[in-house]
Formats: sequence, C-alpha cells, structure tokens
Amino acid sequence: MLRKANVAIALSLTFHALPQQAFAQTTSLPNAAESSPAANPSILSDVTVSATRTVRRVDDVPSSVSVITDTKIQKEGARNLKEAFRNELDVTVPVGPTRFGVGGASTGRGGQEGVNIRGLGGNQVLMLVDGIRIPNGFTFGPFSTGRGDFLDIDGLKSVEILRGPASTQYGSDGLAGAVIFKTLDPSDVLTRGQSVGGFARVGYTSIDKAGSGALAVAGKNEKWQAMVLGSYRQGHETGNKAIINDKSAERTTPNPVDYSNRYLLSKAILTVDAAQQLGLTIESQRRSQQTNVFSARAAAPQLPRSITGLTTQDTIERDRLALEHRYNDLNAAWIQSAETRLYWQDAKVNQYATEKRKRAPERIRENTFRTQVVGLATQFQTNLTGWVNQRLSYGVDLSQAQISALRDGTSPPYGSKFPSRPFPDTTYTLGGAFFQSEIELGVVSVIPGLRFDRYAINPSAKDYENMSRSKLSGQAVTPRIGAVWRLASGFSPYAQLARGFRAPTPDQVNNGFANLASGYTSIGNSELKPEYADSFEIGFRGRSHGLRYSLAGFENRYQNFISQEVIGGGGRPTNPTIYQYVNLANAKIQGVVAQIELKVGQRWTIQTGAAYIKGDSQINGVSTPINSVQPVKAMLGLQYDAGEWGGQATVLYSAAKDPRRIAPGRRSQFATPDYTVFDLGMYWKPSPNLTFNANVNNVLDTKYWRWSDVSGLTENSRIADAYTAAGRTIQVSMRYDF
Repeated sequence: MLRKANVAIALSLTFHALPQQAFAQTTSLPNAAESSPAANPSILSDVTVSATRTVRRVDDVPSSVSVITDTKIQKEGARNLKEAFRNELDVTVPVGPTRFGVGGASTGRGGQEGVNIRGLGGNQVLMLVDGIRIPNGFTFGPFSTGRGDFLDIDGLKSVEILRGPASTQYGSDGLAGAVIFKTLDPSDVLTRGQSVGGFARVGYTSIDKAGSGALAVAGKNEKWQAMVLGSYRQGHETGNKAIINDKSAERTTPNPVDYSNRYLLSKAILTVDAAQQLGLTIESQRRSQQTNVFSARAAAPQLPRSITGLTTQDTIERDRLALEHRYNDLNAAWIQSAETRLYWQDAKVNQYATEKRKRAPERIRENTFRTQVVGLATQFQTNLTGWVNQRLSYGVDLSQAQISALRDGTSPPYGSKFPSRPFPDTTYTLGGAFFQSEIELGVVSVIPGLRFDRYAINPSAKDYENMSRSKLSGQAVTPRIGAVWRLASGFSPYAQLARGFRAPTPDQVNNGFANLASGYTSIGNSELKPEYADSFEIGFRGRSHGLRYSLAGFENRYQNFISQEVIGGGGRPTNPTIYQYVNLANAKIQGVVAQIELKVGQRWTIQTGAAYIKGDSQINGVSTPINSVQPVKAMLGLQYDAGEWGGQATVLYSAAKDPRRIAPGRRSQFATPDYTVFDLGMYWKPSPNLTFNANVNNVLDTKYWRWSDVSGLTENSRIADAYTAAGRTIQVSMRYDF
C-alpha cells in the first residue's frame, strides 16, 4: 500500500479546492471518429489513437494518455524529447553528462537514452514513428546507443504518451507504456485552404549555443497532396552549473562538443477515389557529434600509460521508406475502414574514439550497431449496430529485422581480437494478430482486446567465432479489458486490466565476449523467457465549465525481468568471472497521478498536478528499491492567450530522492536534493503569418540535479556538479507561414 502521508502530499497540491461544479452537466461523446484532427486541428489534444489504435477522445479511454502537439512544442521552444516532456509528471528522458572513455564507463555517450514512463524505461517502453518501431538501445562496455536521438522534433505533428502495458495494441516491448510519434502530413502544412503553401522557421537556444532552421513546402490538387520538409541544427555541449574547467578527470564543466543534425521528410498522397488513398513517405536523418573528452584524461599525467587525450566522432543515421493504403467507406457492408502499411527502415549508430596514452601505443575503438527492418502492418474496422453498438478492430503486424554489431580498433584486450562481434548477426522476427471490440452501452464503454504474438531469434554463423549461439522462439498472449462510465456529464470513472510482454533480444540471448586480462567473460542464454507485466489502473476524469481534471491510481507488477548477473568464476584470467543474462527479478510499481486544468474567462488557463510513484524489485526474496523510479513531482502553470500574443509561466517542483529508496550497492549513491524551477515563455503574432516565440528557462538560475540523470554517481563524488542541469537559458524562434 502507498504510504498515506506521501499520497496526501501529492494530492494536496491539486485537489484540496476541487470545485463542486465539476459534476455539472455537459455533453460527452464516447468517441471522436466523426471529428478528425485534420478537420479541426484545435481539438487534436483532445483526441488519441494510441490507446485503442482507433480515434477516441482522451476522456473516453480507460487508461492515462497525454497528447503533445507541435504547437505546444514550438511555444515552449523544445529542441528534443527531454525538453518536450519536461512538464510531464510521470515521464522523464534520462540524459547523462558526456563523460565516457574507450575502455571504461559509457556515461552520457548514448545521449537521450530513451523514455521512462512511471519508473521503467529503456527498451521496456515501446517507441513508434508513424507505426514503425524505433530501434532498441544497446549497451556493451563503453559502447552505448540511446533511442531519443533517432528522432527529429521538427518533423513531428504530435506525440502521444500511453501509460501502462501496450502489448495488446502493439505487441512486444510496451511493458511500461508506449510513445507514439506522428510526423507532419501535407494537410498540416496547408492549414488555410491553400493549394500551395509552407512555412520557414529559424531559432536559437543558449543551452547549447545552437542555431536551427526548418523549411516546409506543400501543395495539392484534386488528386494529389505532397510536401517536403528539411531542417538543420548545429550546436555545442549542453550547459550545466559547474565551474571546474580542468582538462582532467577533475573537470565538472561539460566536455567540448560540436554537433549537427540534418533531417528530411517528404510525403506524397494520391486520392484514388472517394474511399481510397495511397501514400508514400521518405524520411532521412543524419546526426554527427564530435567530443573532446577532457574528463577522460588522467589527473596525474606523469604516470606511465596515463591517458593524455580522448577524442570521439559519433554518428547516427536513420532512413525510412513507407507505402500506405487507406480505405474509408462508412456505407460499406462489413469493412468500413482499412489501413495497410509496408515499410523499410535502416538505422545505424557508429562510435569512433581515439585515445592517446603516455608511453603506450595509441588506442582506437570503433563500434557499430545496426538495425535493418522490413514490415507489414494492417488494420481493419467494422461497425456493428443493433441492440448494442460496437466497433471491431482487428489486424496483423509482421516485421523482420537484421540486427548486427561490430567492434573494431587497435590494441584489443588480452584474450580477444579485432574485429569481433558481441553477438552474431541475427534475424529477429516479430509477428502478431490482435482483435478489439469497443462496445457502447449507453453511458458505459467497454473495451476488451486480445493479441497473440510470436517471436524468433535466428543467429548467423558468419564472421562469429564464439561457438555459443542459439536459436530462440516463443509466443505470448496479452489480454486487456477496460471500461469508462460516464456517470455524470462531467464525471467519468474508468478502470483497466492489461498484460504486457517483452521478448528477449538477440544481444541478450547470444551475448559473447571475453576480456581475460580483466578477468571476466560473458556468455549467452538460450533459455531466456519473456518479461511480463500485469497492470491495474483505476481513476476518474471529467470536464465542466472550463474545468478539466483527472485522478489515476495504478499498480504494475512485473515478472521475469532480464538482468545480467554473475553466475560463476573467480575474477582471474585463468578462472574469469562469468556474466550471463538471466530471468531474475520480479517487481512492483504503484502510484497516483492527479491533474487539473481550469480556464478562467476566454484567455487565462491554470494547470496543476502532482505524481507519487514507488517501486521495488525482488531478487531471491530480497526487496530492493527500483532506482529508475522518480521522486514526487508537482507542477503549477499559468497561461494567457490573447490570440495575437500570449505567454506562460510554469513552476516545477521535485522532491528530494529519499536515500532509503535507492538500491544498495558497493558504494552509497548520490541522492538528489529537492528543487523548484521557474520557466517563462511568450509568443507574439504581429501578423497572421508571422509568429515569434521566446522562452527563459530556469529564470532564477537554480542549481539542481535531476534524479533521472545521475545514475551511478556516488554519494561523496568530487564531480557531482558535472551532473547538474543547466542554469538560466533562453530560446527564441521565428516562424513565417506562406
């Protein structure tokens, strides 16, 4: 059970003054199929597709979903996912400082590591772009790849964050939830009934001294719609509140970084007839980052073999091609709607490092991780009427990925050689079929769903010397049932039971590596089982007379967590320690999230909310706190919108990390103190086609640490300031629509 005192603290910030008019009468529709976002962009934030894979209002799904629009992203000046999610109470994006080495820690090298939803993150959160999976993150010694940097925020139309298991809808990986990214369409650029139009946007952010620009052009006629969007961003290291500028391990200011990001998105849509459309999407991204890692240099450079210099060149590439067919005929006898997508995606991360050492040969490391995938996704909808109205959704998702990794360089560790592979090249196949019914019983919506998935891991023997390689396959059934009861026209209780699963990955099943000089080796495990999640969420939400509110309580139980553990050995070259991925830990995460939005008149909006989450894992009967769970967080925001100009002020509070809620290790970990951050923003439209945005973040120049960013930092660390967030920063941008 949640401790009553902590829950009371979280809720008192939001619900102590809940007005009685919350339960007054308003009109509520169970779904929004007849009111599409394309027809009315102003309601986009009220509509979700991720929760059921069909269009429904956010208020009428039995789970917690938030929608972030491109308008909100631009108003707040977000330059990446971390900043786009900064005011989400139960969602974070971990990003550590760039302090890594050739043969040591990988801290910060993965960039935006992924998205943490209610205490779990990394590959346990599903991430989709236009229905296509973002490649998994991968870590192997100093080599670390994140997932957030595979995305460019300039091409997004919206982001939906779905809390809780998402396997019934999407299959493997959605243990903690899913993040659904949608890219812009031609109709999003042609917003004023134009046949040809577009926009140009330029911006600057002081947090990393980055300049950016984007240009989009779209056109349409009776049969065709098309658009091309290109963007470019160039910047440097992300600032912090540190002052030690040494060129050694004592350094706490950021290591010098130069990065650039190029992005291209193009779409073409052909209207075949009144019921059918064909679409083509081409997307390409190139991100390059050079880092001079001063913090890797030895504090005592006179010692033999000490590091005197480390420079790195990291690149991220992602290319996507997708063909789509859409069918929509409300008068059809059986199938009223259908969507089929055939796609190809190639994503690659390459990390190159050169390390100079005193009285020792130069060391070079080059690591590559690549995922090439082809897939097919199809979905159908059937509307049935009679004594009960229901919408049936059913379909199939198939994908086959070629996953590979390569280690190369000079001066390999004793007992290994270059080039080598941490796991064999692998064909990774995922297939699933799902069925869902949305049953409307007057004021009650009942939404059951069921999915069957199968996965297969088939390693190749080519160029892989480790004889320990195994095929692995399995299956999973993931049911879900939820209900929304519109008890009053301003008050809707809801509840949901859902199961999620995550299949083992090739690097976990066939991990193979030896570093005998350091006395360790890793081996594969052909007996790995999938990770599972069972989730229960209950809550209520409503809106009336300008008031919107929600309260959600949840408990997620996880089984068969996959963890790399020591299974034997003595840590000597002749008897090395043996590491292996095994199914070990079970876990439970529970919490409560409350939010309120109140419109005052036509121009003012007040927002507030709080979240309390607690999680523990159990290994061999021993309960241990889950470090990825965030402290209590609360937010208060005020917005003013006069049409031609407006602004917002936001106060974000995070409680201190309780040392008792940190998993014990060999050394005590740094517990972040509490903090309060104040942000300001404004916009000005001197003409309908021209918009200026300006934001000042951390107005009071507060020095603080985010718990999500300090993983592994010890309690008495001399470099704690290296993990601080940025101080006062500004962001400005200008957009011209033509």
